[in-house]
Amino acid sequence: MKKIKTVGLLLASTATVFLFSRFEKKPEQRPNILLILADDLGYSDIGCYGGDIKTPNLDGLAARGIQFTHFYNTARSCPSRASLLTGLHPHQAGLGAMVDNRTDAPGYLGELNDKCVTVAEVLHSAGYSTYMTGKWHVANSQDGSDKHNWPVQSGFDHYFGLISGASSYFDPKMLAYDNDTILSTPPGFYLTNAISDTTVNFIDRHMQNSPDKPFFMYVAYTAPHWPIQALPEDIARYKGRFDAGWDKLREEKLKRMTKLGLIKPEWDIKGEDQGIPAWDEVTNQDWELARMEVYAAMVDCMDQGIGRIIDKLEEKGEMDNTLIIFLSDNGACAEVWTPENPWASNFGPKVTRDSLIVDYSNDGSKLPGSPDTYHSYGRGWAHYSNTPFRGYKSGTYDGGISSPFIVYWSGKTVNNKTLREQLAGIVDIMPTLVEVSGAEYPDIYDGNAIIPMEGQSLVGAICNNEEIERDAYYVEHIGNRGMINNNRWKVVKSGNQLWQLYDLKNDRTETNNLSGQMPEMTKKLSDKWERWAWRARVLPKPGKKVD
Repeated sequence: MKKIKTVGLLLASTATVFLFSRFEKKPEQRPNILLILADDLGYSDIGCYGGDIKTPNLDGLAARGIQFTHFYNTARSCPSRASLLTGLHPHQAGLGAMVDNRTDAPGYLGELNDKCVTVAEVLHSAGYSTYMTGKWHVANSQDGSDKHNWPVQSGFDHYFGLISGASSYFDPKMLAYDNDTILSTPPGFYLTNAISDTTVNFIDRHMQNSPDKPFFMYVAYTAPHWPIQALPEDIARYKGRFDAGWDKLREEKLKRMTKLGLIKPEWDIKGEDQGIPAWDEVTNQDWELARMEVYAAMVDCMDQGIGRIIDKLEEKGEMDNTLIIFLSDNGACAEVWTPENPWASNFGPKVTRDSLIVDYSNDGSKLPGSPDTYHSYGRGWAHYSNTPFRGYKSGTYDGGISSPFIVYWSGKTVNNKTLREQLAGIVDIMPTLVEVSGAEYPDIYDGNAIIPMEGQSLVGAICNNEEIERDAYYVEHIGNRGMINNNRWKVVKSGNQLWQLYDLKNDRTETNNLSGQMPEMTKKLSDKWERWAWRARVLPKPGKKVD
């Protein structure tokens, strides 16, 4: 197969040429759809959710649209992407765990199975042109040896991005354009900008070649997933911004969130997290500040790119005919590695394009941000990013599974109340887009019986603030379990711990465990989770791994 040896031709300018075929005309009422997914973004990182990071473009979409306050993901990258793409619980789609954890259990195949369809396949069958840029991470084979469920084989007309789950932003390990593996990138390459600029190019060429056909554009940024690497000019924008430290900054953020209506007065918002020192006890403050400055720069760069995408829609006269959705795949990430166990080195290069040895120490011996570093931003800042919630990515406390969720749809949303408090989740995206597009979700696809959608359409909630017909939202990931019942009661369990019970109406920060006071309610809801787990292929748990 022909290999692309550089992506310079893809990224040099918006005049980049892509070849697309012409299609037939669309009915006027069907909107374009732009679905934007951030990676490891905390619930309250961006401005419209109370954050310190400059995100004027996302804030602008929220100001003209609506925000959900109780929107849930499925705790981690692979499961959330599987659920977003299919409208199923991740185990039903074969991705209950991660792509590199393939087993003999049907819920843990490590890739999308043949019992699901992607939203791209469904919308493509309804006459949409379908494009994707960014991180795929739902295919077991990530090295290019087997492409049977890469994006172009899964309903997308064109694709540019990262097949695997993480890599250097300056010199990615595994990029692809359509079915071609990109072996090297040009000087000055930065992945977030590449995703943004290629999205702009896709829109540009679509409007040139198929202006009468709607498009579905899935933009899956890798930012701000580790490694924390950013452009110097973006990092410079945050020098000194976080010098007060995470204790004081969190207090300031809580005040902003309360003013915005995101926090209820009855919640306990102290939010102490064992293992996080008080800021004045931190010994290597310069390193800790640099970590947050780089992380913020990564989010800022993503927002700048979203601004360029919006500008292109405005230029083409398509902004008023485009439904835009933004969310994160899970809560903020507290993952770390050490010089003794540098497991993240599996995802990045050993040396930079300038022959510098990449530092994976992640221990404060070197400041982060440059191409020759590969670090994470740590538990203290992740706790700050998830304000006011407890927990992190991979876990099922609200800090692990709560996502910012912004919807912009010109002229369609009721703006007298921009916050939506309905219980909603990532499994609802497929049915929402099916309704918006007028597509039909299939019973059979390519000769395979397809599992019916699990989610609910959010169109009524988005447009008219209607209630959603749902009594519960379920989640499980690597032994971490959770269920929100009637947007009030939540049972949650990590590993071999006992089930805990929380009243989210009065205690969404999950501070007061009521399981001892309400054992019957705890058992009733945990039994309900167990029944769902058997139905949704969470159980049985996997036995042996499969090569």
